[in-house]
Amino acid sequence: MTTQTIKITKPSEIRKMGTEALVKALGPIGMARYLEEFDNGGIGDYTKEKYEQPDYTIQDILSMKI
Repeated sequence: MTTQTIKITKPSEIRKMGTEALVKALGPIGMARYLEEFDNGGIGDYTKEKYEQPDYTIQDILSMKI
C-alpha cells in the first residue's frame, strides 16, 4: 500500500505564484496586458485612452467635491 501526500495551497499563495510566473514569462507590461485581456476581454484602447485623460493639478484634485 502506497501513501500519497497532497499539499494544499492557499488561494493567496496560488495568486502570488501565478503572478510571479506571468511576470517571468511575459515581463511586467505583458503580465498587465494579459490580466486586462483575461479580466474584461481587452475592450478599448488603453494607450489612446490614457492620453485622453485630463491633466489635473494637485490644486484641482484638492478642490474637487467628492
